[in-house]
Amino acid sequence: MKINGAELVVEAFGPEDGPAMIVHHGAPGLGSRNEPKRSFGPFADRMRVIVFDARGSGESSDDGPFTHEQWVADVDAIREHFGYEKVVMAGGSYGGFIALEYAIAHPDRVSALILRDTAADTAHDHLAVERARSTDRSVIPEWVIDRIGTGRFESDDQLREYWRAILPLYDHQHDPAKDEAKLAATRFHYRTHNAAFGQNMPRYDLKPKLPSITCPTLVTVGRHDWRTPVAASEVIVELVPDARLVVFEHSGHSPQLEEPERFQQVVRQFLDEVGVR
Repeated sequence: MKINGAELVVEAFGPEDGPAMIVHHGAPGLGSRNEPKRSFGPFADRMRVIVFDARGSGESSDDGPFTHEQWVADVDAIREHFGYEKVVMAGGSYGGFIALEYAIAHPDRVSALILRDTAADTAHDHLAVERARSTDRSVIPEWVIDRIGTGRFESDDQLREYWRAILPLYDHQHDPAKDEAKLAATRFHYRTHNAAFGQNMPRYDLKPKLPSITCPTLVTVGRHDWRTPVAASEVIVELVPDARLVVFEHSGHSPQLEEPERFQQVVRQFLDEVGVR
């Protein structure tokens, strides 16, 4: 699909007359629609679920700019293409940043907001560095630790080796075979990653704008998340009016994959309670 000058790969599932949900993946330059497709695909039994590879990620084209403003504009263009006046906006990790930005920029177009393991600023990033240095799961090279959240990569190959080194930190129950499968399935776009973390994140702070979010908001997070800890989610819940927090006790950064049945139950209950489904 041609969106704002970029070729984006977009998939839609579920009844066309059902309420729409757009889900934004995380990790620009590393992530893709595969994770939200797997995590939110089950909701297509009653909803129109739309997932896509953001510009500069997955199978979409590498046409910049790779800014929050551009990614938000792309989400709105996708919404408009499918003809929905309002959508449920969902996103995890970096995708949560974009979901928050979208809800702030287009409050009249969001019926509900679902966030997973994300943050409103970079105040907790130092904890990720500390955890990477102290983990007993593997020995993480110092050059990798020095690049966490910095966007300082020189090639796709270097980004791949970085990703390989930090994958053991993500899940509460570490499975090396799953890490290898994730690595093999990843398409690398180091320039996108550099822009996201080297240019966008140093000025990322949505805390002053969070009270303006008026739609029902669900915030989910894994208790053992090394990258965006529970405290980061608590900040969002404190500042977004009437937001609710659910902590998944047996998960790391991906409760939607580590505790999928409970995650789906929590999201379905939330959507039913706020009258979306």
